[in-house]
Amino acid sequence: MDDESFVEAVLDDCREKMVKAVSHTQAEFASVRTGRASPVLVEKLRIEYYGAEVPLQQVAGIQVPEARLMVITPYDKSSLKAIEKAIQQSDLGINPSNDGIVIRLVFPTLTEQRRKELVKVVHHKAEDGRVAIRNLRRSARKDLEGLEKDGDISTNELERAEKELEKLTHEFIAEIDRLLEHKEKELLSV
Repeated sequence: MDDESFVEAVLDDCREKMVKAVSHTQAEFASVRTGRASPVLVEKLRIEYYGAEVPLQQVAGIQVPEARLMVITPYDKSSLKAIEKAIQQSDLGINPSNDGIVIRLVFPTLTEQRRKELVKVVHHKAEDGRVAIRNLRRSARKDLEGLEKDGDISTNELERAEKELEKLTHEFIAEIDRLLEHKEKELLSV
């Protein structure tokens, strides 16, 4: 293996993990409600179903007929109560109404105070994403330094690789910041 491929392998691995960290952060943002109904808010809720915990999306259909209304239709009517209970225990802060066939969730408009609280939550999730990116950078840097110590790459090659790693890190942190800015606008627009 030549110097180039050792370095490329480390950088490619790091890039791949950073992409996953950004995707995870994006998914975290999606789970923060913005006053609009979205299946993402409930599809992963764990439902007690015949002694096992399964995600809601496996036991019910989820529709959003209007911006502030979500309708959950259980495939098996006996799971209605379990779904209702899971929604009440979640951090959605919405009381489900059930007519024996479907569960309706009406999303109230967010108050200014609640919007600000949610912005703080989103900022915290963004910082978690940035920390994950920095940890990946630290790990990759350690791998590169190990390659140099073992004589697999030269000091010049290490410096070049570290610059490349730094560039990658800035790119992915900028991506998280961009996602954060978008989510913040979404939360603050009435």
